[in-house]
Amino acid sequence: MVRHDWTKEEILAIYNKPLMELMYEAATIHRKHHNPNQVQVSTLLSIKTGGCPEDCGYCPQAARYHTDIEGNDLMSVNQVKAQALRAKSSGSSRVCMGAAWRNVKDGEEFDQVLEMVRTINQLDMEVCCTLGMLTENQAQRLAEAGLYAYNHNLDSSEEYYKEVISTRGYEDRLKTLDNVRKTNVTVCSGGIIGMGEKIEDRAGMLVALTTLNPQPESVPINALVPVEGTPLEEQQPVSIWEMIRMIATTRIVMPETQVRLSAGRTQMSKEGQAMCFFAGANSIFAGDKLLTTPNPDVNEDMELFKELGLQPMKPFMKKDKPTSVPAEESTYQPMGEKPKWSRPGHSIERNEEAKLKAKLKKQEV
Repeated sequence: MVRHDWTKEEILAIYNKPLMELMYEAATIHRKHHNPNQVQVSTLLSIKTGGCPEDCGYCPQAARYHTDIEGNDLMSVNQVKAQALRAKSSGSSRVCMGAAWRNVKDGEEFDQVLEMVRTINQLDMEVCCTLGMLTENQAQRLAEAGLYAYNHNLDSSEEYYKEVISTRGYEDRLKTLDNVRKTNVTVCSGGIIGMGEKIEDRAGMLVALTTLNPQPESVPINALVPVEGTPLEEQQPVSIWEMIRMIATTRIVMPETQVRLSAGRTQMSKEGQAMCFFAGANSIFAGDKLLTTPNPDVNEDMELFKELGLQPMKPFMKKDKPTSVPAEESTYQPMGEKPKWSRPGHSIERNEEAKLKAKLKKQEV
């Protein structure tokens, strides 16, 4: 039974169980709702890199920080199609396209993204997008194009969110998820552990996700990959035990959800990843990069699958393939909306320090 009334105290009690007991409970629930020998393989593609106006403390794509990320303009539809075909031949059943935008804006670039969605959907692959905040009309336009899922992570608990990001509010995240829910597009929303948060914050994030009704069909659990130049560059990586606990807890409180073992896998041993799969993770991102951070090579992943007897999941196992409506037949047209997404206005000391450091570096150049 899926519950929507989990409390932080209940989730903390699960997270802090003896590890063997926690894993056994999670694995039992996992087998009840999923095939334990199937894992979805997704490919994450950065269709527009760098130059983001946000100040997310973990992100190397923020324009205000000095990192070694090379920015690029929006990719063409043909470039995206070529990458999708390559991903499909490597065993991926889903392509997730990410653009370093604060929010979606009606216009030529969004029209181009809609065409990318139509193109990938016609390749019989699930299409996911992560494009920032979006309105209900924009969500409807993505749905018409054939979008399967929309990713918009909550990142952390509402309380700790204010310690990481100051350029947007938590309520904007929830509003965007609500806009997606008004369509037939599935919701993908999770977060990052290892940003300096407490275990209570991890539980708080799970409370926010579990109380959504319905719960997200997909929840990525990321381990922070500290990047030089970002405010969180000196954070110590989380241990594999923390990752296993977070995966197992998520599986127990969200039994029907795809739990995605996402960023941070390059720091994990094969054995550690195997324990995450046992504890309920049934999706990974393949390819040498996750937007901008390192990721295991797809051949390594296929080798690991072979060793563990895992099979890549076929597309549209959880929901039928969406229909793509051609642009000229769309019911929903651009409205030129200018929604007032919040700008909380508080400042975060480490974010300001990283910004100043970047400014000084640019002056040196």
